[in-house]
Parts: sequence; C-alpha cells; structure tokens
Amino acid sequence: MFLKGKKGLIIGVANNKSIAYGIAKACKREGAELAFTFLNDQLKKRVEPIAKELGSDKLYPLDVSNPDEIKALRESIEADFGKIDFFVHAVAFAPREALDGAFVDTTKEAFNIAMNISVFSLIEVTQALLPVMNNNSSILTLSYLGAVRHIPHYNVMGVAKAALESSVKYLASDLGSTRGIRVNAISAGPIKTLAASGIGDFRFILKWSEANSPLRKNVSIDDVGNSSAYLLSHLSNGVTGEIHYVDAGYNIEGMSAVEEVDGKAQMVWDKYK
Repeated sequence: MFLKGKKGLIIGVANNKSIAYGIAKACKREGAELAFTFLNDQLKKRVEPIAKELGSDKLYPLDVSNPDEIKALRESIEADFGKIDFFVHAVAFAPREALDGAFVDTTKEAFNIAMNISVFSLIEVTQALLPVMNNNSSILTLSYLGAVRHIPHYNVMGVAKAALESSVKYLASDLGSTRGIRVNAISAGPIKTLAASGIGDFRFILKWSEANSPLRKNVSIDDVGNSSAYLLSHLSNGVTGEIHYVDAGYNIEGMSAVEEVDGKAQMVWDKYK
C-alpha cells in the first residue's frame, strides 16, 4: 500500500466509467484517503455513491469556470484535511459543435471555452491549492494522443490537450524547483467514457486502436488507474514533467496494420507475408 497515509483530491469523476474513477479506485487500494468534487447537483448524485464506496464523505462543489468555487475548494480542503499530498485534474470540455466538421471552422467562443475548461483550470486550481499542498506532493492530469497527432473528430480538443501538455512541463519546472512538487500527465488510449461519447465515430476509433496497438487491445480505466497511482506516489519521486502513455503502445506505431472494409477495421498484414 504505497499511498498509505497520503491524502488526495480527485477532480472530475462523472460516474463509475470515468477514468478518474479508475484512478480513485487504485489510490484507495493503495491506502490513500480521498476527497472528491462534483460539477452540479445532477452529477453529485453519481459521485456520492462512488465516494461512499471508496470510504470518503468529503465531496465539494467545483465548477472550474467559477473562481469562487475554486477558492471555496481550498478552504474546504484546509478545514477537512489540513494539507493534501496529491490531486488529480480530470477535467476537459469543448462544445460539441467544435468536435464536428473542419477544425478551420472553430469559433473563437468554442476555442476559448475549450482552453479555459481543459487547460487554464489546471493552472488556476494549482494556484489555489498550493497553500494546502505538502512539499514533494504530486499533481496529475489527463491528456490524449490528439495533443501531438491529428485525430479525426478531436479538433479543438487536440489543440487544448497540446496546451495542457505544455502547461505540465512549465508547472513541473516552477513547482519542482521551489517545492519539490511533481507534475505529470497520462495520455490514455481511447476508453468508453461519458466524455468520449461526444467524439464522432468513436466505436471505430476503438476498433482501430485495438487492431493497431502492439498489445492488440484497448486499455481500461483500471490500467490508467494503476499507472496513475504510481505517478502520484513516492515510487515516481524522480519523475516530473512527463507525458506517460497508457495506450497499449499505440502511440509508437508509424504504419497502420488495418484497412477499412465496409466500415470495419480489417487486418491486412497477411496479404504481404
């Protein structure tokens, strides 16, 4: 139990299919005491049983676009925990219309929303929570391959994730040199989550990733959770500013092993053997 005695905050659990839920489960398994946030009353009904399942009665409202709620979060953390040892930022959003059609048609409003919720929120929450974070603690956020490569239907969210990954590196330099705080990101492969439901042709993306990854499978929220627990713990004391891929190796591939036949991904390598 390598997180025993540690206290952490999980931001962004939507339901028990969320990547953030997989992370929370792994952290609890390794002994961490957890607190959770919820966006609104509708999501609170989903988060409450998850918190209870994981032995927590600490739930705080948090809309990352609301500075007052961010400030209140810090005050609640200080009152309930004193200080924490890690937090997980699993928050991202872009208007649905910004994920359809051509990226060149992205509106300024959609761009600003995506950047504010998906990127600046990490910076703003970090600013707010620094006074209640122990030295040598850890911050973790979530990215995706669309940050560094073109992914169909990802559009403005890919640009936001690129900015998020860059923010991880700059925050890591700032906080590591002054407080010993580590900042990392996990770039997970495609997983069926509430957030992923807004991405067009997502079922085909799943099939494509499974067919082309070196491990010939897709990853689960538990796979991401296990890697996250490592990055949040002392086991990764020498790791910061990293984008850690948990995608069954898909990111290393340079050529496709499949082709699309009648809307399905079909293996083609056998043709050339």
